[in-house]
Amino acid sequence: MLNFKKKYYFIILVILLLVSFYVGLLLGSSNLSIKESFYYLFNSSSDDITADIIWKIRIPRLILGILVGSGLAACGAAFQGLFRNPLAEPYTLGISSGASLGVSISVILGFSGVFIPFYAFIGSFISVFFVYTLASRKNFLNSTVILLGVIISFLFSSIVYLIFSLAKPQEVHNIIMWLMGDLSSANNLTIIITAILVILGIFTLIFFSEDLNILTLGDEKAFSLGVNPERTKRILFIASSFITGSCVAASGIIGFVGIIIPHISRKLIGVNHRYLIPSSALIGAIFLVLSDTIARIIIKPMELPVGVITGIIGGVFFLSLLLKTDSRDF
Repeated sequence: MLNFKKKYYFIILVILLLVSFYVGLLLGSSNLSIKESFYYLFNSSSDDITADIIWKIRIPRLILGILVGSGLAACGAAFQGLFRNPLAEPYTLGISSGASLGVSISVILGFSGVFIPFYAFIGSFISVFFVYTLASRKNFLNSTVILLGVIISFLFSSIVYLIFSLAKPQEVHNIIMWLMGDLSSANNLTIIITAILVILGIFTLIFFSEDLNILTLGDEKAFSLGVNPERTKRILFIASSFITGSCVAASGIIGFVGIIIPHISRKLIGVNHRYLIPSSALIGAIFLVLSDTIARIIIKPMELPVGVITGIIGGVFFLSLLLKTDSRDF
């Protein structure tokens, strides 16, 4: 059971998420008043353009932001514990480069719309398949998994650059815009698929959080305490891959969420993954929703890809964290 302080902590996070959601609903290329927002929230059948802005553009985008932010942050917390590496994150396994290759191929073949996230999802799982197959032969040794992810990432990225050199300028532009991370393509189908995979994946991570706590002590210690390291790593690996693959397919590559948010959450709630994973998920959702809101208003009426904002905020934050914190704390 959660003690009083932890319950209070999670209640605050939920309130902050609701506030950030509402702020994102109000602000954009055209700002809405509080009166307008409340009216159209409860009159979704209205033919007014404001109702369309709220229900067809902003709400789907905000929901997707919550799903992607929570998924990437939860995976980051799990990976950092699983690999005992403070710089591990959802793209460690080369998932982003695999998705990038899938998108590049889809654009070159002339596909668009729902085909782009489909190809991104297929590409991400091709990279996961390679890493998983090779890592299983080495009993999922932490250093081996990370090294394989880096190698696959370089290999697939090189193929993407080859495609860049052969593609038309407009095709290159379309690929780059997706690579920068964006939530504007949110639609009902994307949200439903992403929600199923992310929610099931996060619950799986939480379910195995106690085993993950023990794994951080080392494989031999975990085995002596009744945890099967290889089985647990395989389950966490697959669950995290499904979460990350669905997030990348839905929104492109949004960096730093999976690295920074678990560090913030760890400072606030501690290292117990039973609380760290859901805490990271909530803070990740808040962070991405607010980042996307900034991306929509900073140079309005134009919009920036949200990946640009998370990259700037994340880079500055992480550098300051490294400079101010003793390296032994990481």
